[in-house]
Amino acid sequence: MTQPNATVRDLIRAHYTSLTASERKAANALLENYPAAGLASITIVAAETGTSTPTIARMVQKLGFKGFPQFHQALLKELQAKVSGPTERRANWAAEAPESHLLNRFAKAVTQNIQTTFSNLSSDTFDAAAHLLADSDHTLFIVGGRITHALADYAFTHLQAVRPKTIHLTSASANWPHYLLDMERGDTLLMFDIRRYESNLLRLAELARDKGVNVVLLTDQWSSPIADLATQSFNCWVEIPSAWDSNISTMMLLEALIAAAQEERWPATRDRFDRLDSLFEQTRLFRKPGG
Repeated sequence: MTQPNATVRDLIRAHYTSLTASERKAANALLENYPAAGLASITIVAAETGTSTPTIARMVQKLGFKGFPQFHQALLKELQAKVSGPTERRANWAAEAPESHLLNRFAKAVTQNIQTTFSNLSSDTFDAAAHLLADSDHTLFIVGGRITHALADYAFTHLQAVRPKTIHLTSASANWPHYLLDMERGDTLLMFDIRRYESNLLRLAELARDKGVNVVLLTDQWSSPIADLATQSFNCWVEIPSAWDSNISTMMLLEALIAAAQEERWPATRDRFDRLDSLFEQTRLFRKPGG
């Protein structure tokens, strides 16, 4: 039996230690060109990975599949999910929707997304990413896509209060070369990219990595192509009974990263908060209690 909501990539990583040397060779080849490397026939996959058909057959069974056809279908389903738009997603949920009220289905889906997201997190990866976000010796750049620009804006609002040298890239990709001009080795680029993945964000990540910039990526369970370039990458489960994907699990992870960066910089961040509050008071932006 395969794990619920687990991608083939997840299964390979989870069962990697149980694979033989030849099976690991095939698994590594699949991960290097995922998922395309597994979409051909078992004979072609074996030839392309430099192994044999029995090796491929044993490997997919260890991953929890009955045989190669089921493994192949799982990859196809992932590929279809990656490129599906709102209409297709709505049709999928409508076909499978139970009779219960939409609110109950929403609550169940969101809860499962959060549980799955956090159960698949590595604390070491989380700590490493939080350290990059807190590192004010280098500049932090933040960018999102067509939908995820809202997450990028939220991240910027909080992190620029937590630390100095924080820059929010505009949504106009034509302006991104201006930001790339100022990126230096050791800087960090926090990126948000969910299906359907945006080619301009991928190109930005490639150019940033070429300059020695650390890329921290928050993506969905199918993984943006940027994950292959990222220093730290996080998969957030996003499916809900809607034509749209959910950002709730992504937001929770983002808030956890912000909190961790804040704690790492404390008490410097506390002093920064105090100075910011003083400026807010001078601008009279907020009403005082009882005022």
